[in-house]
Amino acid sequence: MTIGVPKEIKNNENRVGMVPDGVREIAALGHKVVIETGAGVGSGFSDEDYTAAGAIIAGKAALFAEADWIVKVKEPIPSEYDYFREGQQLFTYLHLAADQPQLRMLLDKKITAVAYETVQAPDGTLPLLTPMSEVAGRMSVQVGATLLQKYYGGKGVLLGGVPGVAPAEVVIVGGGVVGTNAAKMALGMGARVTILDVSRKRLGYLDDIFGGKAATVMSSAGSIAAAVKKADLLIGAVLVPGAKAPRLVTEDMVKSMAPGSVIVDVAIDQGGSIETIDRITTHENPCYLKHGVVHYSVANMPGAVPRASTFALTGMTIQYLKRLLSSEFKSLIASDAEIRTGLNTYQGQVTNKGVANAFGLDFVDPLGL
Repeated sequence: MTIGVPKEIKNNENRVGMVPDGVREIAALGHKVVIETGAGVGSGFSDEDYTAAGAIIAGKAALFAEADWIVKVKEPIPSEYDYFREGQQLFTYLHLAADQPQLRMLLDKKITAVAYETVQAPDGTLPLLTPMSEVAGRMSVQVGATLLQKYYGGKGVLLGGVPGVAPAEVVIVGGGVVGTNAAKMALGMGARVTILDVSRKRLGYLDDIFGGKAATVMSSAGSIAAAVKKADLLIGAVLVPGAKAPRLVTEDMVKSMAPGSVIVDVAIDQGGSIETIDRITTHENPCYLKHGVVHYSVANMPGAVPRASTFALTGMTIQYLKRLLSSEFKSLIASDAEIRTGLNTYQGQVTNKGVANAFGLDFVDPLGL
């Protein structure tokens, strides 16, 4: 097999789909790895690092023309669509439930697409989403603390306060991996933290690990409204694997926030969980003001810390790539439940229920392929 790793071209996306050590591992299995010229520079890897590991360096067109599998970090964007060949195979983050044009391209070209974010382990965890959720959760508080500065339009609040001055109120909607890591950072910086979630079991776990230092609240429309109203920093951290994020924070709730408050919606990749998040922003222009509240909705937050993010991500994805290359694909889908949950499209069919439901399309069970 030939594996192609193109250079990411999303705004300020400096991660790369494979590090040189990963090239060595794949090459040792007898496969060919083609890296696009300059693909690793943003993460600190030169073309020479890759050739020393056994890769071939090529231009984008040549790479796509030759590769059986395309391995990326972020979903293809429209300027990349024409490079894909009919029947090619893709392994990357897709977030298809919020991206109908990309889904249409994958279906039209009969691409076999395995999404990092829907690969599910037997215990229900998402092993290829977790590393970036950890990064994004921690970054959400760093970003929020910065945006609370008056210079950025914030209310001029110091997250941890100082003696004699109360700390900021941080409200986190969703107690999963993103929410947990956001809470770790916010508590570490001295903020007052409230976490809302629909699972009493999860809230009990969070109460235990944080020793009662974070307030844990059962999520409902009323409890979210009350928490949002007092928030200096609101973090959207809700995920439904493969599906579009539910809009839990309404526009009226946002209107109730004090001017200069900040919202960071980590769920923007899946459509966003805040009703007033009406656009995806970029690292170059990350914020906008609505109802006096600063909104941050960058879809590739971990791209701002590419070296750490690349190592965290590829340390996991390389293990699954080996499995994808280990046998004929249909046999693998029948025998490997984790890979099966990652399959989103196959030969013009939608094979993820959340994606199918998001657009009213027919769902084809991967086991029936």
